[in-house]
Amino acid sequence: MMRAKVLALAAGLPLLILAAMAADWPQFRGPGASGVGDGAKPPVHWDASKGTNIVWTAEIPGLANSSPVVWGDRVFITTAISSDAKQTFRTGLYGDTDPVADSSPHKWKVLALDKKTGKILWEQTAHEGVPKTKWHPKSSQASPSPVTDGTVVVAYFGSEGLYAYSTEGKLLWKKDVGLQNAGWFFDPDSEWGAASSPVVYRHTVFLQCDRQKDSFIAAFDLKDGKELWRTARAEIPSWGTPTIVQDKVHTEVVTNGTKAIRGYDAGTGKQLWTLGPNSEVTCTTPVSSHGLIFVTAGYPPVQPIYAIKVGSSGDLTLKDGKESSTAIAWSKQCGGVYLPSTIVYGEHLYTVGNNGILTAYAAKTGTRVYQQRVGEGGSFVASPIAAGGKLYITGEDGDVYVVKAGPQYELLAKNTIGEPALATPALAGDLLIVRGARHLFAIAELGQ
Repeated sequence: MMRAKVLALAAGLPLLILAAMAADWPQFRGPGASGVGDGAKPPVHWDASKGTNIVWTAEIPGLANSSPVVWGDRVFITTAISSDAKQTFRTGLYGDTDPVADSSPHKWKVLALDKKTGKILWEQTAHEGVPKTKWHPKSSQASPSPVTDGTVVVAYFGSEGLYAYSTEGKLLWKKDVGLQNAGWFFDPDSEWGAASSPVVYRHTVFLQCDRQKDSFIAAFDLKDGKELWRTARAEIPSWGTPTIVQDKVHTEVVTNGTKAIRGYDAGTGKQLWTLGPNSEVTCTTPVSSHGLIFVTAGYPPVQPIYAIKVGSSGDLTLKDGKESSTAIAWSKQCGGVYLPSTIVYGEHLYTVGNNGILTAYAAKTGTRVYQQRVGEGGSFVASPIAAGGKLYITGEDGDVYVVKAGPQYELLAKNTIGEPALATPALAGDLLIVRGARHLFAIAELGQ
């Protein structure tokens, strides 16, 4: 049974706090997948057990590490509910490849919550049945995050399909995109589940589907789901979300992939450029800032970081021994990270390793500014986000570290939500929304 525990009713919140909460976070990692919010005073300290600076807590059934998205006064989230109530994440640093094989019936759901109170406004069951694939113990049957343009909400459940709802909960269309058996390329039986999230640009939905064979990227009409184009990808399974990048000539869809990092024309699906080499497993989402596209991956032996100039074309692969070119501002063949996507905030590029090693680079040049471990040896899957001069770095055990942005490392706070957290949080103005294994927490400075 879903419930919202309102710890600070909206009617009792100061008007300034309500105004500061007014901002949108429409997709995985927010506007443009940047991970950067526009809040001036997002929270620094909170205590979930005592309710300090907790606006509300909502219990969400099932298991999912999809991220919440926000538009206007609503929060949208997905989940997959198994009849196996004991289902949970396996946290920690480990290299096991064995998937979770739960053949119990599931329900895949899309939910809308009131941003001010956490009340469930509507829920819709997109699909019911036995899962068509297994998944990684750090993953779930609902790992891709939803996306919205404020009118339509699109949710992707891998092999269970692509669904579009009105913001009032009416099903508009659905698409079967085939079996998404994404897993370890050495062993096709090691299925790890789909994780790439859909993105929306203007009136188009873009979806990256990298699987054991017949990988592709496709564009669909947001209004009715009609397929506008589909481009085959010579790729093995990957889990990164594509990013929309604009220049004076093109609007590109940039994808991370094992065989190559690629840019596609958003209107036609034509490949514009390609770059390698890359890691054998790619999970991170590209980020664009300062006229550059930053792409990283951290599965050995190749663990690169690339800073690609927007508007490039052709084969961008660097000559042997070169770290830059007319198309590549700078690069590194080691130092790339595996699961958390990078973030550019101000003049710095920040990477977070699975082991909590935070590294800051000068974004325009690649000069390393500092390197510091966050926490005490925990494991990190969620991607960092930022606002108000602060970085938010979420550990799997539910600890959220608040770090001052800038050229020197300074830990401002360590806060815990009291349950595993593998989803990337959202920022709606000064409202921080953190998803745990069982609850959604809305956090803000309440002046307590």
